[in-house]
Amino acid sequence: MNSIPAITGWHWLKQGAGLFRKQPAALTTLLFANILISIGISAVPLLGPMIAVVLIPSFSMAFMKACLMIENGERVTPGVLLTGFRQPVVKDLCKVGLIYLAVSLLMAVITRFAVDPGFWEQVARQGREGGQPQVAGSDILAMFMIFGLDVAALMSLCFAAPLTYWQKMTAGKAVFYSFFAVVRSARVFIVLLLAWFAIFFGICMVITLLLGASNMTRVVIMWLIFLFILLLQCAMYVGYRQIFGKPVDGGQQTGPVNLSK
Repeated sequence: MNSIPAITGWHWLKQGAGLFRKQPAALTTLLFANILISIGISAVPLLGPMIAVVLIPSFSMAFMKACLMIENGERVTPGVLLTGFRQPVVKDLCKVGLIYLAVSLLMAVITRFAVDPGFWEQVARQGREGGQPQVAGSDILAMFMIFGLDVAALMSLCFAAPLTYWQKMTAGKAVFYSFFAVVRSARVFIVLLLAWFAIFFGICMVITLLLGASNMTRVVIMWLIFLFILLLQCAMYVGYRQIFGKPVDGGQQTGPVNLSK
């Protein structure tokens, strides 16, 4: 895990977009299948939402495997959805998912104590009645800080699933290597996320100016959100490939490669 220039984050995003352009329909179908299955699991009373969080690493491996297949010139098939649910790796991926769940619960506790409960009531009232919500500046600042912390926590875990799947690491070891890989490449991830958000925000602004505050605008922006989630997933694969090496079938890895070629 050598030091990587910050501008590499922009290259990851561009190369992730290149992967997406090769098979956009297959990746979009994969995303919606994941979303529908997650919604179905979350609908189960009590344990459903927690199970959905535990299965995040298994779902994410479908995108990682799909990106590898695209890079190798293979067609992405519906069977790739089951990548992270096959034995014996599903058990280890669920252990990583338990770490995701612990982080999610910790963030929920932090939010509960950092933000006044009245903040959510004001936001809900504004959604029903319109107008400007009367909220404290400290609550807004706390929400931005929690959002940033949440993003940092998710980014630090982003390589845990592929390390578990392809390099056969235990959950704890995979999380350890993922965390320090992201920390050592923090500038790269900052550039990646800033570029990703800036492009998304800019396109949303153009669409809003062209279509106005209409239902069509909301639909188009919702589709954009899905598209940019896919772009970020593809960029994460490119990042994994550069830091840990290109994965191959059978769980072996080649050494880190130069993606600028």
